[in-house]
Amino acid sequence: MKSLTKSFNSLLLAATVVMPVMALAETAEEKGLAISKEAKVRDLGWADMQADMRMVLRNKQGQESLREIRMKSLEVADDGDKSLTVFDKPRDVKGTAFLSFSHPVGADDQWLYLPALKRVKRIASRNKSGPFMGSEFAYEDLTSFEIEKYSYKYLRDEACEGGTCFVVEQYPVDKHSGYTRRVVWIDQNEYRIWKVDFFDRKNSPLKTLTFEGYNQYLSKYWRADLQKMVNHQNGKSTDLVWSDYRFQTGLSDSDFNKNTLKRAR
Repeated sequence: MKSLTKSFNSLLLAATVVMPVMALAETAEEKGLAISKEAKVRDLGWADMQADMRMVLRNKQGQESLREIRMKSLEVADDGDKSLTVFDKPRDVKGTAFLSFSHPVGADDQWLYLPALKRVKRIASRNKSGPFMGSEFAYEDLTSFEIEKYSYKYLRDEACEGGTCFVVEQYPVDKHSGYTRRVVWIDQNEYRIWKVDFFDRKNSPLKTLTFEGYNQYLSKYWRADLQKMVNHQNGKSTDLVWSDYRFQTGLSDSDFNKNTLKRAR
């Protein structure tokens, strides 16, 4: 009888230990959100950034065209980032400028200045799934990552270029998004993004974005030297080749407004 009582007490004790652990277990949605929040937190505090970029457009036959671009970004407290993209070459796009204000909630604000027309064109929310300057990047791909823009689901751990990655599914909140979901690979050491699979409104595979050549700046912030976007449906691709990253250069709000679009040179 003593033995039976002892066994029962042991089972009871085990149950009291297991129950709280089970109660604290994360759901796939909670874990996906927590991973994405950590990735965002690790990239806060850089203030502003400038960099040069080469955009390589490649058609289905592999023929290439090249564009040279300057990029500026500004971190905004309690809001999304601001960015200004200016095209320097070739001549037919020289002076074209793109201004983007990201927001955690609601539609992002985006404008495109076309020097041939000498006017600023606002990008409507319903058009943000369209291609940016003939590339395989959509306008919505060029905004900063904000937690509130998606809902989340952790899928699995998987080997990746960065070692072992969390694989997280992200579902856009914006009804005008061109995607039903994105599947993102985030490494478990530094929380850098290594790959993103995009699925169109029919939930078919559309594009894959990969990141290569990460370097660390200011002993904290990781940036890739190469981003490669491949469109699986039309056979085209676009490479963004980054160089000369500079951080905390003194940019301010006055460097990011519609007037700066017209005078960007």
